[in-house]
Order: sequence, then C-alpha cells, then structure tokens
Amino acid sequence: MALAFDEYGRPFIILKEQEQKARLRGLEAQKGNISAGKAVARILRTSLGPKGMDKMLQSPDGDVIVTNDGATILEQMDVDNQIAKLMVELSRSQDYEIGDGTTGVVVLAGALLEQAEKLLERGIHPIRIAEGYEMASRLAVDHLEHISQNFEFSVTNIEPLVQTCMTTLSSKIVNRCKRALAEIAVKAVLAVADLERKDVNLELIKVEGKVGGKLEDTELIYGIVVDKDMSHPQMPKRIEEAKIAILTCPFEPPKPKTKHKIDIDTVEKFQTLRQQEQKYFDDMVQKCKDVGATLVICQWGFDDEANHLLMHRNLPAVRWVGGVELELIAIATGGRIVPRFLDLTAEKLGKAGLVREKSFGTTKDRMLYIEHCANSRAVTIFIRGGNKMMIDETKRSLHDALCVARNLIRNNSIVYGGGSAELSCSISVEAAADKYPGVEQYAIRSFAEALDFIPMALAENCGLSPIDTVTAVKSQQIKENNPFYGIDCNDVGTNNMKEQNVFETLIGKQQQILLATQVVKMILKIDDVITPSAY
Repeated sequence: MALAFDEYGRPFIILKEQEQKARLRGLEAQKGNISAGKAVARILRTSLGPKGMDKMLQSPDGDVIVTNDGATILEQMDVDNQIAKLMVELSRSQDYEIGDGTTGVVVLAGALLEQAEKLLERGIHPIRIAEGYEMASRLAVDHLEHISQNFEFSVTNIEPLVQTCMTTLSSKIVNRCKRALAEIAVKAVLAVADLERKDVNLELIKVEGKVGGKLEDTELIYGIVVDKDMSHPQMPKRIEEAKIAILTCPFEPPKPKTKHKIDIDTVEKFQTLRQQEQKYFDDMVQKCKDVGATLVICQWGFDDEANHLLMHRNLPAVRWVGGVELELIAIATGGRIVPRFLDLTAEKLGKAGLVREKSFGTTKDRMLYIEHCANSRAVTIFIRGGNKMMIDETKRSLHDALCVARNLIRNNSIVYGGGSAELSCSISVEAAADKYPGVEQYAIRSFAEALDFIPMALAENCGLSPIDTVTAVKSQQIKENNPFYGIDCNDVGTNNMKEQNVFETLIGKQQQILLATQVVKMILKIDDVITPSAY
C-alpha cells in the first residue's frame, strides 16, 4: 500500500496489484466481520448444555471425530475467514486457561456481536460500543464475585468436587456414567495435587484407552499402565515387590560406532567372537542381578539371543518403552533413569509393590500394570469403550473434568450453573446501566441482553420454549432476590440450581466473560478489510 498525491495535492492510496484485491470499508467491513463471528457461534450454539447435540467432523485423510467439546470442534473445522479464526483462538485460549466452558464462551461472543450489530445500525460509534461493553464486563465480573460461594472440601470429603465435575460431564456423551467418571477424575487429581501450594500437575495423570469392554469398566490405577508386554512369553506375568532398573542405554553387546570390518576365516574365530559377545551380555545381566533388580524396563530393544539369555537368567524385561512413559514410571516408582550402563547402582532402582501383565478379551492384547508404587504421585486413568471414537470423546470429557477439579483446588469459589449466573449478571448489569450517562448506556443494556442468550440456548436445546422459560426464571430471580434460579434442563422439577447441585467454577465464568468481551472489542475496532479477491 502506498500514499500518493494528485496535482491538487489531494492524497490517494495505491494498492499493490489492486485488481486482485477486494476491499471492505467502514460499516460494511464491521457488518461482514460480525456476520462471520455469528456464523461460528451459530454452529456451536446447538451443542451447549446437557441436551446439546454432538458434531461429526471428517478430516481430509478420512478420520472421523464425534465430539461435543467446543474447542475440539473449532480446532478441526477448516476455517478460512480471519474473524472466524479469532473465534477459534478464543475457544482455544479458554481451553488452555480453564479447560471447561469452551462452547459457552463462543456463544457469548456471538451474542455480543449480534447486539453490537443492532447498535451500529442505530448509528452508534463502534468505539463507544466497545467501551460500554468493557464497563459492563467489569460490572458482570464483580457481580459474579458477589454471588459466588466458597465451598469446603478435604481429602476425606470429596463430594463437593465430585458434584462440580458431574456438572461438567453432564453435557457430554458419557453422561450416563458421569458419577463414576467424576469420582475417578477427582481421585486422580487429589492423588497428584499439592494441597499446600494449591497446585496440580496434570501431566502426572496419564489417560490410556483400549477399545473393548464397556464404559463402566473405566478404572483409576494408582500407578502406571504401559501398552507393552514382557519381552519373552515365558517370563513371569506377576512380580511382587519388584525392583525396577530403568535404562535408556542399549541393553546388548556394544556395536562399534565407526565403519568396521572383521575378517573371520575359521570357525574357531567365529566361535570366539560369539562367546565374547555372550560373555559381555552375561556380565550385563549379572550386573543387573547384583544390584538387586528384578525387572528391567528398557527404552531400546534387544535381539532374540539376548531375550533368550534373560529368560534363562530369570530376569524379566520389557523393551521399546517410550520416553514419556519411562519418565512417569521413574516418578511413580521413585527410580532414576540410567543413561549409561556403568552408572547402574542399587539407589537408582525404582520400587513397585506389584507388576502384573493383564490380557484383554479374546485378543492377544496385553498391558503391563505397575501398581502400589513407592511414590503414588503418578496415576493412570484407563478407559474402556465400544469404539475408538467413544474412547477419544471420553478422553476429552475427562480432560474437562480434570481441569475443573484442578481449578477448584486452586480457587474454591463456585457459582451456580444452568444459566443462573448469567441471568443474575444480566439483571445486575441492566440495573446499573441507568447510572451511566452518554451513549455507553445503550451498550451496557445490550451486554445485559447478550448474557440472556446462554440460558436461551440452554432452554432451546432442551426442547423448552426459550422465551417463556427465560422470562419466567428471570422474574423469579428478581421476585425472590435469589441468584440460584436457572433453567431446569433435566426436568427435575425445580429451578433452584443449589438443590440440583449444578455448580460451575467462578474463575471459569469470569474468564468466559472477559475473553468474549476482549475479542468482540477487537472485532468492532476493525473498519477496513483488504483481502485477496477470489477468482
């Protein structure tokens, strides 16, 4: 783009290769951007809440994903429009920061854009709308703080945590056994949590899945599950009080690094070479046994001859174990990873109460369970399900539940779900709007209206009449001055979310409102769009 002047000194802009570019300016650009953002929000609107629909996405190479998770849907969608990409990033940042509420944040942003469009048509300047939204979001976040409740939990009383995780899981495909999965998620998080520092390292929770069995067979293992079996079929399948040597060095006779050539012209020389190699490996096995190891877990492989020797020397071994799994095994068993064979000492061995091999169904699939470890700070959630899609979706749902449990350990404030928090914020923002002189008042009112969109979408997805339901609940909240009334999605018979035990984390809700407002402000400030035109 270049600036030039005509003979009268009037400036004009020259675009490079302008015949190949399309340009939208002013109100046209804003409306185009807003409709792109609304289109993305409309896709996700139907998958909000416990009765939300799932989306089926097929990737170019034929993989099919069936999911209800907003962040996953948008990640897998091939979005061209730049504004739609902003919505994808919005949902991703909610996923990274909070882990839950990825659908709601996009629906809220879409509602804010829709309201902004009406204000733009009235002739209000976009910057004034953005400022009004900013004020309203601050009011809403403060009001959330005001209606939130602290709830106490301890290692012995985990019920409140389980209830909150069940709220998260109720909108997923796994909601028929949400109670069991919520308990698994909470126990896993508490097993790896540092309650003094209020910190949880989710990397210590490994989520493994295996096709077959039913969803109810999902279990939590206080230890590590490795998708490998013993290297020799005749090695013992169960080792109690195991002492584990974790090796990242090759467990076989050394190979010369440089190019080499050995001339063998007689049988004796060959025999000597073979005996030499065998003796070398024998010494390695003996060293492991001297140190006291009863199981060797190796990152690299070893050949059949070595395998045969290990079998005869009664030293069970597992080969080809991945690096991440080795780290988790080391953390769980309190062992040290040994990079050089000479460094192997008794202090570096990991200890586990039980190592067993388990086979599944009629297939020859076997997995290795390492349990009752010295340090049970690493745990595994082992998921079973009818097909691969189901297992992948369960993994995503559990990730959300784990994130919610982690957020509650960090900050144990909650608000009530079912759209009750949004309605309460909407009422409070609407009431505060009159105190602001100037055009921002309109934007603040629109923000309050946009907050009503989430309970409306919930009611719509549940087959209720959206306008009637939301107005009834709203009037009930105002009449009784009680912010716990929400949409009764599951037809329990009460609108009080406190009685239904539908909780959401406070930081998750606040983050939703702040992120959605930021993105909408950014979209409203764009007034000139230059794009390569399509041929």
